[in-house]
Amino acid sequence: MAALLRLGSKSCDAFRREGQSWHCTSGLPSDLSIEVGQVSFHLHKFPLLSRSGLLKKLIADSSSSSSQEEGATCVVQLHDIPGGDKTFDLVTRFCYGVLIQVSASNVVPLRCAAEYLQMDENYGESNLIRLTHSFLNDQVLTNWLDTIIALQTCQDVMPYAQQLNIVTTCIDFLTLKACPDTNTKDHKPQTKADDDHWWYEDLSLLSLPLYKTLILSIQAKGMKPENIAGSLIHYITRHVPLMNRQSSFDNEKNNNNNNNNNVNQQGTNNSEADQRCMLEDIVEMLPNKKGVTPSKYLLRMLTTAMVLHANQSCIDNLEKRIGSQLEQAMLVDLLIPNMGQSAETLYDTDCIQRIIDHFLSIYLPATASTSPCISIMNEQGPLANAAADSLTPMTIVANLIDAYLAEVALDVNLKLPKFQALATAIPEYARPMDDGLYHAIDVYLKAHHWLVDSEREQFCRLMNCQKLSLEASTHAAQNERLPLRVIVQVLFFEQLRLRTSISSWLFDDNNNFDNSHQQQNNLNLAHLRTTNNGQVDPSQQQGGGNLKERVSELEKECTCIRKELHKLVKTKRGWNIFQRMFFRKRSNNC
Repeated sequence: MAALLRLGSKSCDAFRREGQSWHCTSGLPSDLSIEVGQVSFHLHKFPLLSRSGLLKKLIADSSSSSSQEEGATCVVQLHDIPGGDKTFDLVTRFCYGVLIQVSASNVVPLRCAAEYLQMDENYGESNLIRLTHSFLNDQVLTNWLDTIIALQTCQDVMPYAQQLNIVTTCIDFLTLKACPDTNTKDHKPQTKADDDHWWYEDLSLLSLPLYKTLILSIQAKGMKPENIAGSLIHYITRHVPLMNRQSSFDNEKNNNNNNNNNVNQQGTNNSEADQRCMLEDIVEMLPNKKGVTPSKYLLRMLTTAMVLHANQSCIDNLEKRIGSQLEQAMLVDLLIPNMGQSAETLYDTDCIQRIIDHFLSIYLPATASTSPCISIMNEQGPLANAAADSLTPMTIVANLIDAYLAEVALDVNLKLPKFQALATAIPEYARPMDDGLYHAIDVYLKAHHWLVDSEREQFCRLMNCQKLSLEASTHAAQNERLPLRVIVQVLFFEQLRLRTSISSWLFDDNNNFDNSHQQQNNLNLAHLRTTNNGQVDPSQQQGGGNLKERVSELEKECTCIRKELHKLVKTKRGWNIFQRMFFRKRSNNC
């Protein structure tokens, strides 16, 4: 339960408010007027000067310097009192013995105001300094939520709260409770789940300066970087609404609706400038360890930073972080809308280009010394395993960029050099297959149908026809958007594959034939030597005869394909018939 302290016993009706003035209803005429901001308190001298050293001094100074007649109202100004008129109202009621309730939400400003007014034991036993100090340390700072509330109230009385060491005391207490190695989780409320994330939501109630101080203290205590990053993401998601609203390309934009329902009024009312400063500060505080901050949230921060026009240092920081773990990103998060004032393209491809460059600056030196040829030659050794491991992030990114190109290719304003720059940024050896790149090229050609043949031929050089799968080759051979030269290359390499398959099949078949008949040949050796004139029985050649017939059929088929190819290369007429015939035979042979 929340801590609560009741002081005084008189009825709250002892004071009434009229506009911007408070009046005591004791029936005695007021002889003291205290001004706090725009509010005036019409009171009596004795209850106040008997409890406050500062008021006693101010009343005495005002009375001695006043030229007014005796009995005139004394006027005192207290515009600098911590907590303002609301806190002074509680102080006034305490001095008159009226019932007040002290809780975690008002004890800090009340404690600071008591110190400011010099309400110590020299001016009455059980004065306000001692009462608020004991309540704060003995009841508030033994409860997690009460301490959070008390720390938040320090924001409005920060100089006094720091001078009284209240902020440091709250920070130390919360740090011990949040860190898992302190064995103090029993002090947190019963409603919280016993996991590493239980403190995220509570800390998001704090203002940014206090939150930064607390999170740095928790980090210094040894909290895991993953939890620090998780808390920072939770905080920025709560206070910056743009973090919850992805672009129209994000099908998962409603995933955080449950968290949005808990956003308080403070989070939704932050100005754009406040949100920008908050985002810049949070980005600076993110742990540097790779992977602890999910790429999804880094990309959301980057998009939000562009919308809010964050400083270039913040944007560069995010791009480098994303580049260092680009293999963990998802396609939907890479589709960053172009925020430039003179933007022509729908997506910010320049930003993605910079992210790729950061990724290559890390992984390219590691993979440059790993030749694919060496990996093949040593595929059974430890070098092959090391090479495969080092190429894995590069291959993942290659597939990711190919999928990204297929999406941005639909933009009719995307210039050919931009597409080529993104496609060639990834080394060729990082793509085991070029099917994804071919798909992106096909989408671009379909969306940019006005390209001339020379541009199409140059564009199609981005892909390697030898690295297309059978399905992709089949599609390419029938794709009228591709130049004729590219289609011929596809068919040529398919023919080479067919020859390789035949050779491999013949080699395996001969080996199997030799192995299966070796024992029989040995057994028949003596019989063959004693056969009439040493001649072999024609039945012994049956297996060889079948093999020769199959080879002859395949050779005839290859010859037929070659003749048809030479007839049709000069025109596209009849391509469909030839393609169907070729790939039907190719599939049957496979």
